Amino acid sequence: MKAKVCVVTGSRADYGLLKGLMREIKSSPNLELQVIVTGMHLSESFGSTYLEIQEDDFKFSYVVDMLLNSDSPTAIAKSIGIGVMGFADAFVNLQPNYLILLGDRFEIFAAASAAYTMGIPIVHLHGGEATEGSLDEGYRHAVTKLSSLHFTATTEYRKRVIQMGHSPESVHVVGAMGLDAIENMKPISTPSLEDFLGISLSGDSLLVTFHPETHEADPAEYQIAGVLDALARIEANIVFTMPNADSGGRKIWSLIESFVAENSSRACLHRSLGQDRYISLLSRVSAVVGNSSSGIIEAPSFGIGTVNIGRRQAGRVCASSV
Repeated sequence: MKAKVCVVTGSRADYGLLKGLMREIKSSPNLELQVIVTGMHLSESFGSTYLEIQEDDFKFSYVVDMLLNSDSPTAIAKSIGIGVMGFADAFVNLQPNYLILLGDRFEIFAAASAAYTMGIPIVHLHGGEATEGSLDEGYRHAVTKLSSLHFTATTEYRKRVIQMGHSPESVHVVGAMGLDAIENMKPISTPSLEDFLGISLSGDSLLVTFHPETHEADPAEYQIAGVLDALARIEANIVFTMPNADSGGRKIWSLIESFVAENSSRACLHRSLGQDRYISLLSRVSAVVGNSSSGIIEAPSFGIGTVNIGRRQAGRVCASSV
């Protein structure tokens, strides 16, 4: 009998990292892949990225629609509660033998809470990391505590998971999954990228992703204002990607939209680029700007610099290019 392995994906970011693993599970004669889609994937505001999963020929085993139409702390807390109930229903229906969770989003925390309570063994990817400027820090460590098996990106992160009370035999260093995605990507040509983006990539170009720093007292609009002011004074083409569904994300999105409208000849904003476009873009731009983990993990592989802003990623192991 095949072991049923359930994978939860809630955003374009985690799906890009999980896709290769999902294909391996799907092709295994000893495993049955189950896919639960949730979170930002299901939101039109965030690009309806569940369509990318369907295009890659993965079938949805269950859908957990949990996001409320607000990014206030209260709404996110309520979304977590809705998610726990939805995942409980999913697990009753699917009866997975193992649950694979990646990272630190509140959607993943909701899935872990339900699975742990229902006695489903959790396999956690990318645990032990630190992001001191974000609520994701707490969600990640909570998921780690609820998990039975751990695969970390570095030896330092492995040590942190063990320090949290887990047996060394249950914690394995496998490297960053984003590097596997780079190795397996399908390169997209510069002309095709430019057609999709609507701007030129000639000369200096920047890839900018800025998420709210949810542990900071300053409001989201204040956090992004300095970034946009600096970008206005730089002669470069700028590609913005959408912030996460964190508290303040909608305000950041609105201010970026205004910036792009005022600089439409050299700036664009996209809800989702898709993994292959995003990685191909990393190989074309001059630098990455913002506070996305991609600037810490994937960007150094392309020999480009990262301007890491604020404390959202504080605590991560960084290359000298950051």
